[in-house]
Amino acid sequence: MDRSATQQPPVDHTESLDWLEGIHDEKALEWVRKQNAVTEGELYDANFEATTQRIQQVLDATDKIPMVTKRGEYYYNFWRDADHRLGVWRRTDWQSYRSSNPRWQVLIDFDDYARNQEQDWHFAGAQLLRPGAGEPYRRALIRMSPDGGDQVMIREFDLASLEFVPDGFELPVAKTSVSWVDEDTILVASATNEQDTTRSTYARCTRRLKRGQQLAAAESIFEVDVEHVGGWAHFDSTPGFERIVTTDAIDFYNSVTGVIWDDTHQIIKVPTDVRVLLHRQWVLFAPQTDWNQQGTVVPAGALAITELSSFLDSGDPGTLVFTPDEHTSLESFSFTAGHLLITLLRDVASEVQVVDLDSGFASSTLPVQGDFLSVSVSAVDDEDEQAGEDYWMTVTGFTQPTTLLRGRVGGQAEVIKRSPERFDSAGLSVTQHFAVSADGTRVPYFQVADEQLVLDGKNPVLMDGYGGFQVSLTPGYSPSLGTAWLNRRTAQGRRAVYVLTNIRGGGEYGPKWHRAALQQNRHRAYEDFAAIAEDLVARKVTSRSHLAATGRSNGGLLMGNMITGYPQFFGAISCGVPLLDMKRYTRLSAGHSWIAEYGDPEIPEQWEYVRTFSPLHRLDDQPHPAQDYPKSLIWTTTTDDRVGPVQARKMAARMLEKGISSTRYHEPEDGGHAGSTDNASTARMLATSYEFLWRAIQ
Repeated sequence: MDRSATQQPPVDHTESLDWLEGIHDEKALEWVRKQNAVTEGELYDANFEATTQRIQQVLDATDKIPMVTKRGEYYYNFWRDADHRLGVWRRTDWQSYRSSNPRWQVLIDFDDYARNQEQDWHFAGAQLLRPGAGEPYRRALIRMSPDGGDQVMIREFDLASLEFVPDGFELPVAKTSVSWVDEDTILVASATNEQDTTRSTYARCTRRLKRGQQLAAAESIFEVDVEHVGGWAHFDSTPGFERIVTTDAIDFYNSVTGVIWDDTHQIIKVPTDVRVLLHRQWVLFAPQTDWNQQGTVVPAGALAITELSSFLDSGDPGTLVFTPDEHTSLESFSFTAGHLLITLLRDVASEVQVVDLDSGFASSTLPVQGDFLSVSVSAVDDEDEQAGEDYWMTVTGFTQPTTLLRGRVGGQAEVIKRSPERFDSAGLSVTQHFAVSADGTRVPYFQVADEQLVLDGKNPVLMDGYGGFQVSLTPGYSPSLGTAWLNRRTAQGRRAVYVLTNIRGGGEYGPKWHRAALQQNRHRAYEDFAAIAEDLVARKVTSRSHLAATGRSNGGLLMGNMITGYPQFFGAISCGVPLLDMKRYTRLSAGHSWIAEYGDPEIPEQWEYVRTFSPLHRLDDQPHPAQDYPKSLIWTTTTDDRVGPVQARKMAARMLEKGISSTRYHEPEDGGHAGSTDNASTARMLATSYEFLWRAIQ
């Protein structure tokens, strides 16, 4: 990548495409409809419909594992299948749940609700009001999206009558978070007007809303600067630890946490890049960079724990319960009644440590059987007298269907549910490899391929990547991927190959792995991905004409940089809900919140390096002959309110202007940033991408 000084700034040819920024402008939508017709006319044939049907069949399967959340005596689940397009929110008891055919009580049937409301509403979560001691849960706040986007309406629901509460709490569609305080009071942070909204389009003000009160008249208890990402406060109702916890998200990686007791707001004074997490009497610290506190160094990526009262009194960060090394990083953690369960990644494979909170933080290992598996653990209900030490364990792998276990710390875990096999994995082998990037860094990737793979460069390969926001890509069982890609065979009988990349910018090796590709070092993520592509060719797994790649969101930005920076490596690319116009990204949708990741194009010296990974501008700054670009599908949704459809539109339009005739564009209306709203639309979205890529590399 050429990042030399730009004494003569390149001409910006993208302004002629600004008319596409009118998301619902008729001229822009007419262009969208025209491009959709071209893409669908080429792809949507009998083979496409068959692929769509296969994907939807596994999505609609009635024997999937119904993952649950325990509240009181009930286990709650949201479920979608062929008979429930929008889904049902439901619950059951433990004995029923562990049976092969649980008896569910339907709380809300969203298909019925849509018919009554004459509008689709998509379930986006529920928050239950903690009841009094010995009483059942009675009320919930239900989050519903009109289009699958981030904006939601909130309504109060009665768990006894199974009806929405007449004249209950109800908040209009917006980017909103809520928290129960008591039966007649909630905390609301909602971007409902300009005054209460940050430049990043999130809430900046939290209000204490009383029953029957208008939100605008509610007391403001916490506010942040409009230039910050957002500000939120939630009520911690844990008995004996009732408090309001505040978060001032300065940017994606810097924040300030505080606690409000009796109307006194006390800030937890640590560097802003130290994540602070509270649980009962405990406070945990997870620094993004090395933190020297009173002579104790808490390394970047480590986890320290102490009692909150002790830290407020002395400033001592407490005990290190995890310290990273070059192979191991912190993935997640959860509390049982007396233990801290820590999930780690060791060269992107899961391990679980158990820390005893009552015995000087002594640590032991929770056994995990198998190679190249992802394991997640979480407490079942740390406040339940009987289940306080119980945990859920979910185990999954590329060819191993998901298994749900329930265990008790110090005892054996019992298999509760197993997902059936959804695709033929016989003869598939999972291996891990390391490519060497441009600066000499070893970058891991997983390969799922025929165990009899012929190394002659002719195998169809799909690479997948993300590389941002400290997100780790780990092994997992994907029925859609299996049935729509891994079970494909060429006319010569070769099986399709899937490659999952662990490039820098992600969290696979902790904060340092992430920070290595921040802002002016962004090119390292792209060099890593390109190095893996080169390694696949060098190992003779595939060749350029048989190599496809896919990525979404920040992964879409990755794909945009593969199209413009490394077109010679790929035969086809699917670029989904992407960032692509890095000159304008901070002005579009929620883009301002990502400045800490990419840099600020409004600052000239930062724009100088941001431009080097802005795909829309690289088309002109580093042009290639039109025929040299890979076949590219750029896709999004009109209702994406996180990244927005504008960047994808402009990129596709500019590529077509430049004569890159292999460019295709697709933009359905609904789906939000997820790209779909129900199983049917998910199946069509996935089939569009898989079919385009498969046909392009044959």
